Amino acid sequence: MSTPMFEATTRDGVLRLRRPGTRWLSTGWDGGFADADAAYNVTVPDGWHRDDLAAYVDERLAAAGFDAAPASGPVLLTGVDQRHARGARCGPVEAVVTAGVSNPAALPMTPAGGDLPADPAADADADADDVDADSDADADAGTVNVVVGTTRALGDAALANLVAVAAEAKTATLLHETGFPGTTTDAVVAATDPDGEPSRYSGSATRVGAAARACVRDALQATLDSRYRDAEPPRSVEDAEYGVETAVRSDVFVPGE
Repeated sequence: MSTPMFEATTRDGVLRLRRPGTRWLSTGWDGGFADADAAYNVTVPDGWHRDDLAAYVDERLAAAGFDAAPASGPVLLTGVDQRHARGARCGPVEAVVTAGVSNPAALPMTPAGGDLPADPAADADADADDVDADSDADADAGTVNVVVGTTRALGDAALANLVAVAAEAKTATLLHETGFPGTTTDAVVAATDPDGEPSRYSGSATRVGAAARACVRDALQATLDSRYRDAEPPRSVEDAEYGVETAVRSDVFVPGE
């Protein structure tokens, strides 16, 4: 039986994943590297929209009884209820995932062609973690939030690569289960125990990377099964409540020519 990476506690729509002294790397809201005792996945209510995210997060953590305001660790936001969160463990790795796909981001390999969105600033906002980024979307829009951690000690480069490994596993699983590579608001958090047994690499052929791929795949499949137990996920952007299709083509060139 694999050793747990996180102590998981859910209260009032907030999932806390706790491991003291952890090193984190988040692609979500207010992301980057952080040294903290916990990360959080916060479910926002239907129709929710707030611009003061830091204040909102502190309010939610305090209301849930988590003594962590202001939050020093990663915080992800989602419209998916935490009852659908699922975890998986394999060797030195654990992953916890929530998933909804009402806002798919399709990437056709033979696009019809088109223009980039007119407002670059809006594109930048859309990169923020979760449904708050799209003022036109209700808070029940989907998101795939992945937290993956290892009891091994990784350097910052290997931790960054673990984000890539987890994102690849998320994409492969979503393509198989839904036909979409992701949603417009996906986020990945990777974690490492600095006091663990050192591992220099985290690629797919390593013990850490292979375990991470398995954990993300299995946890994602389980949370999708829970979230869509009584309803089918959308099978196209047109069928979805929200979503985008990247129809634009780029200009291909040979570097140096």
